[in-house]
Amino acid sequence: MGLILDSSIIIAAERRVQPVSDLLRQVRTTAGGTGIRLSAISVIELCHGIWRADTPERRAGRRLYLEELFSAIAVEPFTKEMGERAARIDAAVRQGGKVVPFADLQIGATALELGYEVMTDNLRHFELIPDLIVRRL
Repeated sequence: MGLILDSSIIIAAERRVQPVSDLLRQVRTTAGGTGIRLSAISVIELCHGIWRADTPERRAGRRLYLEELFSAIAVEPFTKEMGERAARIDAAVRQGGKVVPFADLQIGATALELGYEVMTDNLRHFELIPDLIVRRL
């Protein structure tokens, strides 16, 4: 089984100034020998942080951090099948009176479609997705 690393984990590590190599070592220690991947949706969330940086220095630092991360972790594309799964999940969750934010819904659907787990600091949203195994770092 693999692991989709949610952007919340990466954002927290970057804010702590934790090197990417240390973050990945910590994730591997926690998750065992599973392969680590990113969802293409997380790439959007993470790159958005570059453009929202309040100083040129912070923007450059985030860009370097993400370049190192992207060179170390493969990115899973978002497919038509994942989109269909996300739509089914969204409909079912909304019938129960809950809403999963769109990006988290897509990341969760990516993990389910691949048979992966999700590691996140955002348990509240991901635990709403049926059958998704959610880990915390």
